[in-house]
Amino acid sequence: MVAFEQIEDFDEVVRQLDAVVPVYGEVYAEAPYDEGPQDAVDFLTRARRQAARDGFRLVLARASGEIAGFSYGFWLPADTGWWSAVRAPLGDAFVEETGRRTFNLAELAVRRGWRRQGIAAELHRRLIAGLEAERIALTMRPEPEAAPAQAAYGAWGYRNVGRAQYGDASPAYDVMVLPLR
Repeated sequence: MVAFEQIEDFDEVVRQLDAVVPVYGEVYAEAPYDEGPQDAVDFLTRARRQAARDGFRLVLARASGEIAGFSYGFWLPADTGWWSAVRAPLGDAFVEETGRRTFNLAELAVRRGWRRQGIAAELHRRLIAGLEAERIALTMRPEPEAAPAQAAYGAWGYRNVGRAQYGDASPAYDVMVLPLR
C-alpha cells in the first residue's frame, strides 16, 4: 500500500529533501538522463533553493516506509525569466506572469519498482490539487528520449508549447503546459 504526504512547511520540506536525494539519484541515473552522484548533489542544492519559493509544495509517495516517488513545484514569480528560454514565439500575453498565474511542476519521479501503478498520476493530482492557477507548466526531455513521460503528460492534458534550453551546456527540453481554466 502506498501512502501520500503533502508537505508545505519550509523546515519540514528541507528535512524531507535529504531523504528524496537517493530516489532522485536512482531515477535520474537511468537513460535518458544518465546522471551521476554529482548531479544528485546539485539536485539537493537546487531543490533547497527552490523550497524557499512562493507556494512550494512537496508530495511524497511512501511504500513500506521508503519513498517510492516524489513531486514538487512552486509558483512562477511575476518577474520570472522562465519563458525567455523558449525558442518558439509565445507572445507577451502568454508569458506574462502575476506570481499566481502559473505553477511550475519542477520534479516528478517514481522509482522503477513502483512504476505503472498509478503513483505518478496520484503524485501529480495531489501536487496540483486546490491550486487556483491558470495553468501548470513543466519542462521535460523531448521524445523519443522520454517517451513514457511524454505519453503520461499528454494523457493528463499537457500540450507542448515549444522547446527551451537553459544554458549552453544544458540539454533541450520540451515546455509543456496544462491549462486549468
